[in-house]
Amino acid sequence: MSIIEDLKLQYKIGGIAVRLIFWNLLLFAVPTIIFAVLQLFHIRIEYLNFVSLSTDWSDLLWKPWSLLSYAFFHSGIFHLIFNMLMLHFVGQLFLTFFTQKQLFGVYILGAIFSGLLYMVGYQFLPALTGVNASMVGASGSVMALLLATVSYQPFMEVRLLIFGTVKLWQIALVFIVLDLIQLPIDNTGGHIAHLSGAFFGYIYIKLLQNGTDLSRIVNSVLEFFSSLFSSKKTTKFKRVHVNPKKPAVKRESRIVSKDKTQQQIDEILDKISKSGYDSLTSEEKQFLFKAGK
Repeated sequence: MSIIEDLKLQYKIGGIAVRLIFWNLLLFAVPTIIFAVLQLFHIRIEYLNFVSLSTDWSDLLWKPWSLLSYAFFHSGIFHLIFNMLMLHFVGQLFLTFFTQKQLFGVYILGAIFSGLLYMVGYQFLPALTGVNASMVGASGSVMALLLATVSYQPFMEVRLLIFGTVKLWQIALVFIVLDLIQLPIDNTGGHIAHLSGAFFGYIYIKLLQNGTDLSRIVNSVLEFFSSLFSSKKTTKFKRVHVNPKKPAVKRESRIVSKDKTQQQIDEILDKISKSGYDSLTSEEKQFLFKAGK
């Protein structure tokens, strides 16, 4: 299997966390290459100015998309690598308890929440008032996913390469303490975004446990726009039979667990990561390709 085919397969079956990583990588690599080539012709364009989130509220008038786009762009290769490693790690933990749609919803809403508090902080904190800054990076969204998982299962044990077995709450505590220590020293806005994302993750779980799933907002918006493009096709069909018997209504769990198909995919992906793609049986390979369609 070629590298391109392997990447396509990973994108199809990897779930939303893997797709988010792909999008972040592409949105870093493609503009970087294009604008690097343009500089050879003395054409210099700071493309991050068009996607970064500014502390100047008036900038939202001409680039309202920046309240979300900033979470898909990064300022440097090490910034990107660290965030993507964290997203991969945290995404696997999150999907142990929640669904793909919930992960995407928390990533998006965590970015928006972090971005808003980042802007508010520069308006009301005395040390930052009057300072103009801009921000890019997925850190706020990643922290939202991490704290959502920690808030739901704080005593889950994770084995780390150097530190051995630790609990989730201990990992979260380290990140939060580091942000609090560095808050007045350097990259204050970035640390505000990290802490804001963590706060949103906590809020998300508390509301979810009370029956309110905020991630449905994001998925409802996506379904609305997708229905606009599919409405012509769906209006051609009419219902010709209605079963008079109403199925029994099952009470939905407040915490939505993964479906069996995704669990099978996760098990096969774990097998690939440990023994490689060639270790799969023909039935497992066929299952992956069907799941990716």
